Amino acid sequence: MSRRDLFHDAVRAALLSDNWVITNDPLTLAFGRTNVYIDLGAQSAIGAEREGEKIAIEIKGFRSPSGVADLEDAIGQYMLYGVVLERAEPDRTLWLAVPTTAYDAVFRESDTRDLVMPKLNIRLVVIDPATQRITQWITP
Repeated sequence: MSRRDLFHDAVRAALLSDNWVITNDPLTLAFGRTNVYIDLGAQSAIGAEREGEKIAIEIKGFRSPSGVADLEDAIGQYMLYGVVLERAEPDRTLWLAVPTTAYDAVFRESDTRDLVMPKLNIRLVVIDPATQRITQWITP
């Protein structure tokens, strides 16, 4: 199992405060003779706006000196997890969670926002780690 991201607890708290129930921490899926581990599985609470919706959240901090290298790593992992998740739990939607600093530095760039995210169907949830709140849900 991989190491937890620095922002794991902030993302978990943000989901809980947004009426999500954490169902898996991590969400473990079979992949060949091994497993892949998506950081969190969650389901919206009964009576919530998104009642019954199931999601999987992969958390990335984008903390290296190269935002492009971090983006390459995140995309590769997101794409692999998306394929495995679709086979194992087709009713669960994959999201990439990033802190506001990563959103501002990498995902606001026009090439990332207008080319990469729609082409690769990346769903993004932006978290403010300081307040442990979700600031945006962004779909392609």
